Amino acid sequence: VQLQASGGGLVQAGGSLRLSCVASGSIFPFNVMGWYRQAPGKQRELVATKTTLGTTNYADPVKGRFTISRDNTKNTVYLQMNSLNPEDTAVYYCKFGDHKTGMDYWGKGTLVTVSS
Repeated sequence: VQLQASGGGLVQAGGSLRLSCVASGSIFPFNVMGWYRQAPGKQRELVATKTTLGTTNYADPVKGRFTISRDNTKNTVYLQMNSLNPEDTAVYYCKFGDHKTGMDYWGKGTLVTVSS
C-alpha cells in the first residue's frame, strides 16, 4: 500500500487547512485510515482515525476543531482542520491500517505550520 498526502502549508492562527491522503495498491476493503502528527522534539501522536465502516477516533486536543472524513470509493481520507493554533504545527502523517493482515503503512508526511 502506498500513501500520498497533500494539503499542508503555512497558515495564520485561527485559519483552516484541509489535508488529503490517497491510498493505492492492494487495498483490503476493511481498513482504518487516519492522521498522526509529530511536532519538533516530540513523539508522533494520534490526531484522528476513521474506519471503513465509519468509526472515528479523535485526540482530545483536536476535538471540535478537526474533522476526519473519507471517500471509500477513492481510498482517500481527509482532515479538515479549523481554528488552527501554533501548537498544531507539526508534520502530519497519513496512516493506513489493514484489518486483514494487521499491517500499518505510513505516508511521507506533510508539514503544517501555524503562525501566531
